[in-house]
Amino acid sequence: MSKLEELLAKKGALLADGATGTTLFDMGLTSGDAPELWNVDEPDKIRALHRGFVEAGSDIILTNTFGCNRHRLKLHNAEGRVKELNAAGARLAREVAEETDREVLIAGSIGPTGELFQPLGALSYEEGVEAFREQIEGLIEGGVDVLWVETMSAPEEMKAAAEAAKDADVPLVITASFDTAGKTMMGLSPKGMADLKSEFACTPVALGSNCGVGASDLLAAIMDMTAADPDLVVVAKANCGIPQIRGDEVVYTGTPELMAQYAHMALDAGARIIGGCCGTSCGHLAAMRGALDSHQKGARPSLQDVLSEIGPLVSPPNTEADAAREAEAANSGGGRRRGRRRG
Repeated sequence: MSKLEELLAKKGALLADGATGTTLFDMGLTSGDAPELWNVDEPDKIRALHRGFVEAGSDIILTNTFGCNRHRLKLHNAEGRVKELNAAGARLAREVAEETDREVLIAGSIGPTGELFQPLGALSYEEGVEAFREQIEGLIEGGVDVLWVETMSAPEEMKAAAEAAKDADVPLVITASFDTAGKTMMGLSPKGMADLKSEFACTPVALGSNCGVGASDLLAAIMDMTAADPDLVVVAKANCGIPQIRGDEVVYTGTPELMAQYAHMALDAGARIIGGCCGTSCGHLAAMRGALDSHQKGARPSLQDVLSEIGPLVSPPNTEADAAREAEAANSGGGRRRGRRRG
């Protein structure tokens, strides 16, 4: 087994890390800048990012390489530095992980290319594979334990990433963002994501969801995934509550208490790897660590449970059948009470 599978077998459930982008903005990153350049230009700040998550209890930390592919880096005239920046990002995370006396896995973050694949756009499948392969080579050179493909929308792009990873002796994780009426921007449903597992060039160790529009929407997505395949190892990495624009800032409404409750519900929904995305600070993660450590297994949550305890769906399904299901759940009784204590 891979290190990821061994740690899952040992601990049952794992805590991933929190927000990279919003944390780096708090450290001085300016909107429009490439955070990946900080792997070389501001290494102490990247170490501090990872150190905060490790001290909060994360079992998995993601490298600062989300947009570290040639197509995104060309916006910053750095397309020739793909391997350098990926390897540097992986090494910084590895340095921090080795400071602690427990096992912390390094996941190489791989985001979308930022380009549309043919026939909707100009990028060919082969070009996508090559871009991901180049990034993966840098991450492996830097010493990652996992290849973590995240915030995906198009099945073709997920397949290209898996094709690029098939010859790497490192486990693969793929997560999508179901932010458009319960589906990805390109129309993929959570059930469709689960069904894709057998179509990848190499079989991912885990599939799941990250980012999106809110924790409730993400919980609904992973509930659909675990219902479609109860044996699937599912990742839940939700934004910290609901993003709101206040002046020139985006503020996330989730409290540590809400994120702890989200972690409890994600576990009962069948998720095995749980973390936070945009807005999730070290304080939120520490509360989530406490939730995982104190969790007592409960009944699988219903949609009504999610609406009652976490909040309404931000981007609810727009088909008549899905809308009717949500309305029925919202009007039904017997849901859990908000703020119910666990453990």
